[in-house]
Parts: sequence; structure tokens; C-alpha cells
Amino acid sequence: MSRTFSILRTFAVIALGLTAAGCGAADRIANVGKQPVLTAIQDPTTMPGYRPVRMPLPTPVPVHYNNNSLWRSGARAFFEDQRASNVGDILTVLVTISDRAEFDNETEREREGSDTNGVSGALGNAIDTIFLPAGSSASDLATTEGTSRFRGSGSVDREERLRTTVAAVVTQVLPNGNMVIEGRQEVRVNYEVRELIVAGVVRPEDISSNNTIESDKIAEARIGYGGRGQITDFQQPAYGQQVLDIVLPF
Repeated sequence: MSRTFSILRTFAVIALGLTAAGCGAADRIANVGKQPVLTAIQDPTTMPGYRPVRMPLPTPVPVHYNNNSLWRSGARAFFEDQRASNVGDILTVLVTISDRAEFDNETEREREGSDTNGVSGALGNAIDTIFLPAGSSASDLATTEGTSRFRGSGSVDREERLRTTVAAVVTQVLPNGNMVIEGRQEVRVNYEVRELIVAGVVRPEDISSNNTIESDKIAEARIGYGGRGQITDFQQPAYGQQVLDIVLPF
């Protein structure tokens, strides 16, 4: 019964995958000869899956003004500047990723054991005479030998580089003054769309005087760079092959 249920479930998964593939194929057929459509500009806070960021914050310090003074306690600067500080403000993110990793691991294990059991003396002679055939000896009743060997090796050599800029929008200002930003950029070249997504939490102190910030100063950074279009489609296996890779156990 369980085997029948497993087979039915497998066929159901394959059918769902083929249905989804058919819907995607229909959309692709409808767009043959057309350029990929750019995504409409939307409010990031209204997109599905968006959730306000909640992080541990220090105890707020009450703001008070001194009599006959222009200085406000907790202020970071005396004069107002044009750097992003409020929800809806825009700042430029300098995305610079230069990552290189190289690992080379090798493991070798070997174990060997040998054990011999027998009976000697008067009891051994009696066993040789009564129970064992001629030429056999009770002193070598059991002999056990075992050998185990294992050897494994692995290596990783990866290098990634990305350098670009993208404008991000302040979507939230946390109580401690840090800002949540999110930026999305789409560039269409012929029949391929390149997407760049940047999101995270930044400190106002890390924003330079020209209203830019480096990507390595973004906390909880989420940076995505990819594409969609004809070239991307040919770089991936067909939908049926992807479904079979997930369903088949071999």
C-alpha cells in the first residue's frame, strides 16, 4: 500500500511540474520575438514577502534643548546636509565584491587487524585425535584478519568579482537612527535583462559626503545579481529535466 502511494505521489509531482512547465511555455510562446518586459516601479513595502526589520536596539535617549543654544543633544552635525536620512530618501550604493577562496583537503585512513585462536595442551591433543582430520591442529582453530582503507580528497578554487553602482531607497528608519535600504536595478540589452538587487541596514555615519556608501559597510547585506531572457533560458536545463532531477532517486 505504501509503495502504491509513493508511486502515485511521484506521478502527481511530475504532473504538477509538467503543468507548471506548460504554463511557463505558453507565456514564452506568447512572447516570441518580443523583448523581455521590465518590471514596473513599485513601492518595496507593498511587495509580497516584505516585512519591516526588527532588531535589538539600545534604550532611547530623550532629546532636550539647552536654553539659548542652537545645539541639540544627540545631533551628529551642526549644519543640515543632503545625505539620506528619512524614509523615501535615495543614496548610491557602491557594490564591490572581490572574493577568492582556495581549499585543498586530503584525508587518508588505514586500519589492519589480525586475530588467531586455538587450544593447546592435553585438551588440544584430544581434539586433534578425536575430532579433527589428520594434518589439522587445535592450536589454529580460528584465524581472523581484517583490513580497512579510506582515502578522500577535495579542493575548491573560486574567484568572484563584481563592481557596479545602484541607487537605493530608504524604506525604514530604526529607532537608533540606522536605516533599512533597498535598491533594484534592471538593464535590458537586446533580449536579455540584467537584474541587480541590494538591501540591508546602514549607519548614517557610514554615508559619505557625496551621499554614497560602500557595500561592505551594509549590515545584513543582501546582494543579488542575475538575469533573465533567452541566454539565461539556454543556460538552464529544460523544465522536464529539472523535475526528473528532483523526483528520481538515482
